Amino acid sequence: MTHALTLDPAGAEYQAATDALLEQVAQQRAAGTFDPANEAVLAELVERFADKRGMKRLRLAETLGEIGDPAVGVLSQGLAHHANPMVRRAAAKTLALIANPASIPVLVQALLGDGDTVVHGSCAGALTQMGRASAPVLLELLEREELPETTKGHVSWALAFLGEAAKEDFYGARNSASPAVRAAVVAAIAKVAQENPEPRDFEVLVEALGDDVEDVRLEAASVLGILAHRPAVPNLLKMLEQDVPASRKAAALALMKIGDRSALEPLNAALAQEENMALEQVMQLAITQLSGQGATVVSVEADDWGEENW
Repeated sequence: MTHALTLDPAGAEYQAATDALLEQVAQQRAAGTFDPANEAVLAELVERFADKRGMKRLRLAETLGEIGDPAVGVLSQGLAHHANPMVRRAAAKTLALIANPASIPVLVQALLGDGDTVVHGSCAGALTQMGRASAPVLLELLEREELPETTKGHVSWALAFLGEAAKEDFYGARNSASPAVRAAVVAAIAKVAQENPEPRDFEVLVEALGDDVEDVRLEAASVLGILAHRPAVPNLLKMLEQDVPASRKAAALALMKIGDRSALEPLNAALAQEENMALEQVMQLAITQLSGQGATVVSVEADDWGEENW
């Protein structure tokens, strides 16, 4: 078979060769004659990720994913060294299908060093499929102060996605000296708590309301409000006294969602001292809601919270 690098991936000859290779492998696997140790064939399947047809790349990925562990080596080589970013992206996504923890090092290497941002996202997605095995590595990455913010975002997202599988690792890192780790841990536990809450989850989140990092406090306040966790009210009231406007705002919104009327007097006191006009409106809204006067919170929510995709 003509090597893929000698042909134009958009050309008819290249695409016909891709089709022929896929059909040959499918027939051999159906007949039980396919040799998964044949690295030349596996490498050619990886090389064919350069094919311009998305459905064919998907079939290649599915085929290699079904072959499984024997394909990890050639996929790792493709991810680490191939010149074509389309091949590297597909290699990472296929490693996610196989979910062999042996691929974690090469996925981390590409996440940190590949020049293609889509590869970064594909690697982060693949790491989430490795289960708890990837949690210590991801937490260690966040301790690196030199890590770019975009990479930290990918790592934090991957940790949150691990959820229940890595809960013990999150508990172990809750008091990390790294603000980035603490923020990621709170975000991850917040996600777990919304799906399958346990007392320890709430302990971590309530403690986080006193963290010296704003993002940690805001994340904790948000989820405690969503879950209407009444024992958090005293700590949220303390947040109303903080100098950072965003913390006071998060506390007021969380108190409003929890719905504990004991917060009315402190909220009124905070409103009387508030000098930020936008915050005055938020506090007044919280007071009105807690007073049972039928205010709606939809407009504030829509302005304040957004969504991001990896």
